[in-house]
Amino acid sequence: MTALATVNTQFAAPANTWGLIPPLGHLDAYISAVNKMPMLTLEQEQDFARRLKNDNDLDAAGKLIMSHLRLVVSVSRQYLGYGLPHADLIQEGNVGLMKAVKRFDPAQGVRLVSYAMHWIKAEIHEYILRNWRMVKLATTKSQRKLFFNLRSKKQGFKAETDDNNAHRSNLSESQIDQVAKDLNVKREEVIEMEMRMSGADVILDPAPNDDGEESFGPIAYLTDTNHEPTAVMESHQRDVLATDGLSLALNSLDERSRRIVQERWLNVKDDGSGGMTLHDLADEFGVSAERIRQIEASAMKKMKTALLEFA
Repeated sequence: MTALATVNTQFAAPANTWGLIPPLGHLDAYISAVNKMPMLTLEQEQDFARRLKNDNDLDAAGKLIMSHLRLVVSVSRQYLGYGLPHADLIQEGNVGLMKAVKRFDPAQGVRLVSYAMHWIKAEIHEYILRNWRMVKLATTKSQRKLFFNLRSKKQGFKAETDDNNAHRSNLSESQIDQVAKDLNVKREEVIEMEMRMSGADVILDPAPNDDGEESFGPIAYLTDTNHEPTAVMESHQRDVLATDGLSLALNSLDERSRRIVQERWLNVKDDGSGGMTLHDLADEFGVSAERIRQIEASAMKKMKTALLEFA
């Protein structure tokens, strides 16, 4: 089942909500199509979410899903390189997206992209956990062929283990040679596959240890968070607040309050030290230092309100 087919079967909404995704099985065509899907404004997202929650409007659910399919593609790319097909990762991520849409509450005051991120990652993590053992055993076509043939061969052998090869394989030297000859592979490949088959499973997400602290496992470094969509958006939002937002907040102040804030917090000296002190500003404006502190506190409160409205 393709990633798009997962979307179509989970919801009874029209399969091609906005008519942009072609009925093709090619992954590149799918990715190209979802990247062309229109993004929803906050008002549209809230409207569709309320229609789904209050009226069970499946067409609204479909539009919420379709507009966030590109997010799934972006997140799934972070999990490439583990021997799992990109299409399968996208499919599992789409399942997580649909679960997020179903449970999304517009009254919570968060965007769907932030809420859905957890569900998308959870489904992809679960998929990797289910398939990690298989991935480690055989990651190529030739390895998979050797894996299944070796299992069949071993059923005809009597287990022979001695002190010389117990650490390496359950097969004896003669059995290894026989398997390599019968399957027309190198004996080193037989040994390696036998070691993989005899190895223990790797726990990606270990349970907390006895002292209650969380144990470290491979799940902690599965993804590269440097380019995670939410982190990128948060960084961009901080940059905007530090420039346009701050300028707008300062312009909402009167001239005296603006100068006090700038001299106290924004005009950093060359040596890295802070700006003017309360007493310095008190001398300049001919008032007490306590009055400067009060003006500063009031200005900060007004700027905070302006920044919240801007965000």
